[in-house]
Amino acid sequence: MIEVIQFYEDYNIGDTRTTLGRTITETDIVMHAMHTGDMFPHHIDEEFAKKGPFGKRIAQFSLTHSIGIALTAGKVNPKAFTYGFERLRFPNPVFIGDTITTTVTIKEMKDYPKDPAKFGMVYEACEVLNQHKKCVSYSEHVLLVEKKK
Repeated sequence: MIEVIQFYEDYNIGDTRTTLGRTITETDIVMHAMHTGDMFPHHIDEEFAKKGPFGKRIAQFSLTHSIGIALTAGKVNPKAFTYGFERLRFPNPVFIGDTITTTVTIKEMKDYPKDPAKFGMVYEACEVLNQHKKCVSYSEHVLLVEKKK
């Protein structure tokens, strides 16, 4: 993990970074099912999934989001923390053996209404792509970032 100190004023709309890849395994899906209780047959029953719209098992959407966002944690800023996520979508499924990467783009910046002198809000568009460059998860990560004094 790399620590990168960035104050609100150090962010720039349009800045982009892309993570390394991570291949989704059957173990990921099974362990996520065990941790969350998401035992829907679309994820853990091969025979059931064969008859479904995708013809095979798919990763849980919460797994896709969790791993996709965790990939961005290679860069940690001690001057910022997660305020939340907005506009979460899963336009395409993830299958066992797919490799995902996440591209983060600074989309918007504005003052934090509760304390505009001390913090700003940075909106990062997080697009998780599979190896075919299809978007499998999209969200906007909202950071609360300390301002320079």
